[in-house]
Amino acid sequence: MSSLNIKQTTPTSNIVSETMASSALTGKIEADVEIKASPGQFHEMFTHKPHHVHHTCYDKIQGCDLLEGEWGKVGTIISWRYVHDGKAKVSKQLVEAIDPSKNLITFREIEGDQLKEYKSFVATLQASPKNKGSGSIVHWTVEYEKLHHGIAHPETLLQFLVDASKDIDAYLTQPN
Repeated sequence: MSSLNIKQTTPTSNIVSETMASSALTGKIEADVEIKASPGQFHEMFTHKPHHVHHTCYDKIQGCDLLEGEWGKVGTIISWRYVHDGKAKVSKQLVEAIDPSKNLITFREIEGDQLKEYKSFVATLQASPKNKGSGSIVHWTVEYEKLHHGIAHPETLLQFLVDASKDIDAYLTQPN
């Protein structure tokens, strides 16, 4: 069973209402999702095996290609092909940070469909052990700056990441 908790924040406050957040160009949204896989297993999929992610949720992610660098290294540039809101999209991302001790990885959008609406778009995932029992909590953080006020906050993209996380978890925890 998975649970989802989304909160929206701005640089000046921890939690803001939808009304206050809708007028800001910059923002930060976060979501937690419970999974059965270990933090290390989940982190490994995004650091060293992102090219395998499409096997876990092909309806969402069609592929991930290494463009520059090495899997699992900061500074690596990768390209994702995915479907969001029924449209095929691409994302070229820089792996900005990796912290294996915290099961954390940060991706910065450097080219692609997200930059048609956002001046900057950074997604961080961190997988942590659950306080009780087995499994993990995957915490997604999306920080962004919209190009103008007419652009929506990226809640549907955050939900996309949560849904993909659930699919990856199902793949990682399936019986062999």
